[in-house]
Amino acid sequence: MSARCPDLGQQASTLPQQPGAVHNDAMDDAPEPRDLLALLAEPDRLKALAAVALGATTLAEVAGRAGLEPREAARALNRLVAGGLLEGAPRSGYGVRADVLRAAARRPPADRPEGGQVGSEVVGRFLRGDRHVQIPAARGKRLAVLDHLAGLFEPGRRYPEREVNETLRAWHPDYAMLRRYLVDEGFLDRADEPAPSGSRSEKVYWRTGGTVEVDGDS
Repeated sequence: MSARCPDLGQQASTLPQQPGAVHNDAMDDAPEPRDLLALLAEPDRLKALAAVALGATTLAEVAGRAGLEPREAARALNRLVAGGLLEGAPRSGYGVRADVLRAAARRPPADRPEGGQVGSEVVGRFLRGDRHVQIPAARGKRLAVLDHLAGLFEPGRRYPEREVNETLRAWHPDYAMLRRYLVDEGFLDRADEPAPSGSRSEKVYWRTGGTVEVDGDS
């Protein structure tokens, strides 16, 4: 499904790019179209974006035009900035990232590869040797990386948390973040089980998702 917003880029407030700021047109890790749509699935964020697109630049203006309380408007604006749809800050003012919208309209979904190769190409961009040097911010690319990491765990086997940590630490220093992502996205599940010593319980993980290679007879 494609959606057209012909007036959004023309009506949006524009802000100069600030030195040291990272802009999506210079990033390989740009937001996926479905991530941008997910941002707008929440009514307050949709109202805040519309207010900025129609010319509001300050928190007070956004709150007034969107019919939101200042705290609600601030929360929505912060999330839109973090998600890449807006740029700016309370003191400098807000503007719509029209370049992000244009890029999202042009790019195909990363999780619908032809021939099954895109996922591997995405993972390769975030690898240096046998380590992940960066965890993608865009959910579509992050899922490709997580699918790769899920392959480190054997289906049907239960892993104590310390073993999960050791496995993930070999790929990225922030193993706790990877572990949390794997659980949140359904690649791993966890539960508290009695420890072998019987003195206390321990967290145990097992694989619940991801790509599984199956050898079949041709």
